[in-house]
Amino acid sequence: MADNPYDAWRDSVGAVLAKSRGGTPPEDPIAALTTPTEDDGVDIAPLYSQRDELPEAPLPGAFPFVRGGNPTPDVRLGWKVAERFAEGTDSADVLGALESGASALWITRADPAPLLEGVYPDMAPILVSAGGRAAEAATQVYAALDKAAESDAYRADLVHVSLGAAPLTSQVVGRADIALDEATELARSADARVEDVRAIVVDGADLHNAGATCAQELGLTAAAALDHVRALTAAGLSTAGALGQLTIRLAATDDQFLTLTKIRAWRTVWARVAQQLGEPEAGNAPVHAVTSLAATTQRDPWVNMLRVTVAAFGAGVGGADYVTTLEYDEALPGGVEGYSPAFARRIARNAQLLLLEESNLGRVVDPGAGSWHVESLTDDLARAAWGVLQEVERAGGFGRGIADESIATRLGEAADRRDSAVARRAKKITGVNEFPNLAEPAIAPSAATNGPVVRSYAAPFEALRTRSDAFLREHGVRPRIRMVTIGTVAQYNGRSTFLTNLLASGGIETVLDAVEQAAGSATLDGSAGARIAVLAGSDPGYAEEGEALARALRDEGNLVLLAGAPGTVDDGLIDIYLHAKIDAAAALDDLLTRLGA
Repeated sequence: MADNPYDAWRDSVGAVLAKSRGGTPPEDPIAALTTPTEDDGVDIAPLYSQRDELPEAPLPGAFPFVRGGNPTPDVRLGWKVAERFAEGTDSADVLGALESGASALWITRADPAPLLEGVYPDMAPILVSAGGRAAEAATQVYAALDKAAESDAYRADLVHVSLGAAPLTSQVVGRADIALDEATELARSADARVEDVRAIVVDGADLHNAGATCAQELGLTAAAALDHVRALTAAGLSTAGALGQLTIRLAATDDQFLTLTKIRAWRTVWARVAQQLGEPEAGNAPVHAVTSLAATTQRDPWVNMLRVTVAAFGAGVGGADYVTTLEYDEALPGGVEGYSPAFARRIARNAQLLLLEESNLGRVVDPGAGSWHVESLTDDLARAAWGVLQEVERAGGFGRGIADESIATRLGEAADRRDSAVARRAKKITGVNEFPNLAEPAIAPSAATNGPVVRSYAAPFEALRTRSDAFLREHGVRPRIRMVTIGTVAQYNGRSTFLTNLLASGGIETVLDAVEQAAGSATLDGSAGARIAVLAGSDPGYAEEGEALARALRDEGNLVLLAGAPGTVDDGLIDIYLHAKIDAAAALDDLLTRLGA
């Protein structure tokens, strides 16, 4: 008999798990149900209780700012909806967005001046990303501020500007930007302004898109920010002034709790850094959360609307100062055919407005506070990120890590591990490796690419789908595999559904008719491709009929696949086994090659 309710619950969990393990309970039932977050050494337990309770965090606006940096936030407004304006947009787009609910501007072009016409800088924060032309963009922004200051109604104390120079993080991902010494000089001029002008962005979102885990994103961002502080103080700024020149950009993903706690953990980490620098009250750099580009898919792009909504929820509730939701067609250079860029921007903006104005999420400051799960995950992430920061510092700092490529190596290894999880479908991406839609229009080959800055989650499967699209254009049908079912619908439905879903994620159709299969098995040069058939049934069904069916299919000249584990049928009759633990991307690549795609 257990001595307390927790032990009783743990014993009950073990008893339930024993039923699926041949009657033997796991040694540690809780560990068996614990979920790791990527490979950060941070785990999510199946249940949180008073056993996980941590001391209550200080109020918002108080060190270490885990609950937010503003002691008196306007709960009527919530976080700032930072809409992005790139090439191809004009001042009418900006003014229209401000009238329609945007409350901050993110201008990602080198000439912000045309977009600032008619904008009141003291009513909407301005974030600029001009890459290698950051100094020119800053000159244009200053001119806009000086013109606005000619009005007696101008409130310099309400102006917040980020000039967006990111010389360190940009080097890691190969993005063009100004040099570190130029960024430092830009910060000196920004520090002299009466408005709150911050010259430097430390772009953790770029690190995320290059493969960083949550802890790596936070730890590496802190390391880069610390290098900037050192450079700025060496150039004559005070420590508080140097800290006041930083804006932090982090990625928001559709894992709402990881996003929520990542924002909170960042504030903890950076506040501790500022404390070590002797300026704890200055360790409250504004956070700009941007939805993950790496998690944005080309296939079934409509699902991206759901992804960015969940991501915005996590970022906003976690306390981000500015939140940008990227357009649902962001991964498609030409967008979705038949839909305008204005439509995509409006949907992205409205995703946040629904959260703020209809769900009223901004009316509660740090609603996750006190949650055993949220507080524990925040603390675990902060500790893991601090460990990453210490490793980088011991190796000589972020700049040294760029030079010796150790940071790029670290990110590449993390991305490889994530790709492996996606390939095995352990990490599921709706519309790509889970519930794919083969009926959606094919993507032009020129669009189905990923730039060097982004390690797209979906890239391996989207590359397979591109091969299927090419086959479809050539032959009028997709590559096909015949599925042979065994037993009743109730007996084969589980595995047949698994097969249909698995094969479709590689652009392969399953058919029940041998003639239909043959119609999709031609190679690109017109010669006969492989004839492939797959068996789907229950284990008892395989035992009764599997061997005879497999032998008959082989006699017909088919390559024979089976949905299930090896040994279910005589291995000499089965060429390939398909089950949940395989490297699905590699298996599908092999099947497409055999089918001539």
